[in-house]
Amino acid sequence: METTPSSEFAVHFWGVRGSVPSPGKDTVRYGGNTSCVEMRVAGKRLIFDGGTGLRMLGKSLKPQLPIEAYWFFTHYHWDHIQGVPFFEPAFTTGNTLHIHGAAPEGASMEQHFKKRVLHLNSPVPIREIQADLKFYDIICGDTVQLGDITIETSPLNHPNGAMGYRISWQGHSVVYCTDTEHFPDRLDENVLHLSRDADILIYDAMYTDEEYHHPKSPKVGWGHSTWQEGVRVAKEAGVKRLAIFHHEPNHTDNNLDQIEIEVKEAHVGSFLAREGLVVPII
Repeated sequence: METTPSSEFAVHFWGVRGSVPSPGKDTVRYGGNTSCVEMRVAGKRLIFDGGTGLRMLGKSLKPQLPIEAYWFFTHYHWDHIQGVPFFEPAFTTGNTLHIHGAAPEGASMEQHFKKRVLHLNSPVPIREIQADLKFYDIICGDTVQLGDITIETSPLNHPNGAMGYRISWQGHSVVYCTDTEHFPDRLDENVLHLSRDADILIYDAMYTDEEYHHPKSPKVGWGHSTWQEGVRVAKEAGVKRLAIFHHEPNHTDNNLDQIEIEVKEAHVGSFLAREGLVVPII
């Protein structure tokens, strides 16, 4: 197991797309895999969500086995769990996965993970899992302590619910805030609280304001936000860098290039998340 202390705090984006994988010639530069973010903090590996980006993370870990990882789920829509059956460390003896989340419908996290996340339609039988799985139930608003790493949680505005995370260590913080929809008349207080003075806010900015309010096909009520709303939150909360995340599957690399230009003009230091991008915090 990896136990050597480290001064590292870094974010690695493995999957940045929303709703459905979108591979192809028009999504090569930003990536087509769905939500998965890895953070290395104080010698610990934290994984957020299990979209299709999780498969590539698992492949990258093969030379480092055995590993110990702390895994956190925002919610269980397909684009956040599709990669779970293809996460190779789960099928190798000697690995330990600490799995955190809020299980719906009164089930425990262990019951939910084994029956719903790895359900009967999974292409891999659950009996093939060889890693040591440890489960932890979180209620939105709970704080999780991993040594001197503090992880705060808060509910997000998303169909069937979702949970945002704030990861803090040695006076630095990263916020993972997907999937969430802003309110029409005010900034979301839960998101503002998580985001206060954060080094990076990873924000669900699936749409532009124009797409969100488009008269022919509005996205109001779909459970996602806009990059303009992300800028408003970042400025109000004193966020240093805004990471635009959960890209719309129909947005091409050229579309996202233009959005990034506009985001950087609106909030200095902001950027669009890309597969493979590593951002050091300390």
